[in-house]
Amino acid sequence: MDIRSSEFVTSSTHWEQCPETHKPEFAFIGRSNVGKSSLINMLASRKNLAKTSSTPGKTQTINHFLFNKQWYVADLPGYGYASVSKTSRYEWGKMIEQYLINRTNLYCTFVLIDARLPPQPIDLDFITWLGNQQLPLAIVLTKTDKLKQTDLAKSIAHIEAQLLQSWAELPPLFITSSVKKTGQKEILHFITHAMGK
Repeated sequence: MDIRSSEFVTSSTHWEQCPETHKPEFAFIGRSNVGKSSLINMLASRKNLAKTSSTPGKTQTINHFLFNKQWYVADLPGYGYASVSKTSRYEWGKMIEQYLINRTNLYCTFVLIDARLPPQPIDLDFITWLGNQQLPLAIVLTKTDKLKQTDLAKSIAHIEAQLLQSWAELPPLFITSSVKKTGQKEILHFITHAMGK
């Protein structure tokens, strides 16, 4: 898939404020500072479509981007950032949960995990929750350019072993680096296939 256009559409604090649902949608979520905005920018081949920040917890709304005027990317707030108040974390969690359950045009949720770290309990809990809700998901390992191939292989094996403790079949897994554009073609191909095009 060639990305001919990408544009910011709107920010929402409630799923009912999100854009119309006649276009396919793909959500991206992960722990704070996992490289979500950088990944979205890589998919669009643009530097500043999604705002990146060195400050974790910056995304506090559901941000929608329209790609090729045909499908949406939804940038969801990062989870697990301790410096945000418990009230804010609760509200974000509630907003994300309602969005994921009620968004009828959501084709897949990409869960981003930093390849340099073992999967955290909050990541595994969230992945399990998506599975229990029977919501399609894929795993995206980010920042893989910072690892040697042997360490990356260990990271992949560790994540797969963790998931196989509760999953009979593993969800799709993508290896990415926003710096080297690793995984761009694979994710876009997956999205194309998911839309049946």
